[in-house]
Amino acid sequence: MSGAFGKCFDPNGARYGIPTYPWRYAPDGLATRRQLRARGLRPGGQPVAAQVLRPRYRRGPLIAYLYRIDHAKPVRPMTPRKWAALAKANLARRTCPACLSDAGYVIPTSLGMCVPCAYPEEQRAA
Repeated sequence: MSGAFGKCFDPNGARYGIPTYPWRYAPDGLATRRQLRARGLRPGGQPVAAQVLRPRYRRGPLIAYLYRIDHAKPVRPMTPRKWAALAKANLARRTCPACLSDAGYVIPTSLGMCVPCAYPEEQRAA
């Protein structure tokens, strides 16, 4: 067993306090938040069941927390008010503060305004 693999393998939880597995070696029945979401589930308040570590060179390891699939709950459905709030937030991200028009895309934070307002001389030349 390699040194990096050995540091990440602690199925009893003696070293880290919770069962720890190397990257891609987690047992069946456990999933990360993203994996649960892909199945239409959420952790639902359950505690972390285990963790997966991936060693990195010169930095600390990447950690992914695992939850039990059988204790996960279904994702709450979006209500009409949540859909309306999301639409309003997206509209605010698309509205240019300079010309107050809907740009049709999310305005880059690096520019702070739509592209025609940020580069007016290039728009006139084209």
